[in-house]
Amino acid sequence: MLLDENQYKTIVDCSPNMIWRSGTDALCNYFNRTWLDFTGRTVEQEIGNGWVEGVHPDDLDFCINFYMGSFKKHDRFEMNYRLKRADGQWRWINDRGVPFFDEKNVFQGYIGSCMDITEQVMGEMFKTMAQIDGLTGIYNRQYFLQMAAEECEKAERYRQPLCIVMIDLDKFKSINDTFGHLDGDEVLRYFGRVLLQDLRKFDVAGRYGGDEFVVVLPNTDMPMAGQILQRIMNAIQNPIQLPDHPPLRIAISYGITQMQDGDTLEALIKNADKAMYLMKRTKQL
Repeated sequence: MLLDENQYKTIVDCSPNMIWRSGTDALCNYFNRTWLDFTGRTVEQEIGNGWVEGVHPDDLDFCINFYMGSFKKHDRFEMNYRLKRADGQWRWINDRGVPFFDEKNVFQGYIGSCMDITEQVMGEMFKTMAQIDGLTGIYNRQYFLQMAAEECEKAERYRQPLCIVMIDLDKFKSINDTFGHLDGDEVLRYFGRVLLQDLRKFDVAGRYGGDEFVVVLPNTDMPMAGQILQRIMNAIQNPIQLPDHPPLRIAISYGITQMQDGDTLEALIKNADKAMYLMKRTKQL
């Protein structure tokens, strides 16, 4: 049995998804009951560009630009943004839009379907918080050790070289004492960015504690590890511009050890740590 227009409208209105439609002018001309119940607004308030009043200010430019960019090319799109719910809470929305055409294949506008994905987004955020050091943006110690153990296991299984590098920022306590802990934190953030930018995608970097960092270099022997460390040394030649202070150039000490048969992750880190402190003592002579 074919559905008449009223039956079709009832189905769309009762859909568990939030449905919207726009015309060839890119302005929205329809929102289903699920959308209106979610926002707590009337269709008169939402049509045209009224719906953007409910988009989070931090997401608004992205949302409009992404929509209009797709609209001009008649491309399908999918984007996430925060939309204010009727109770005033900001909720993460997954919005998927598709162009639609008449029987003569003439573009008529877009139809979109939205879902509340807040729990999914928050779950991913908590997962990231459990893995990433909040200050430097690289792995925290606990998650690094988990990832490093997996890399050591793979290296042993496939008989591939692997190096561990311990890195310490020279005279970091002096930086904190001279400039203050906020500027010290900025130095740590800066070095975290250097590691993220100059290491390879498959390398694993973690903040081991304080101003100590540790890196796993899979499929890497000592000469290649030295080249990677030289790249990092070159990167930190650029001074850091701290607020209200002259530019600061930092220095590092490091120790490298290559995995041998029977080596444990704990032993590798310990050996790299010894090599790093030997370099620090040499600098002090």
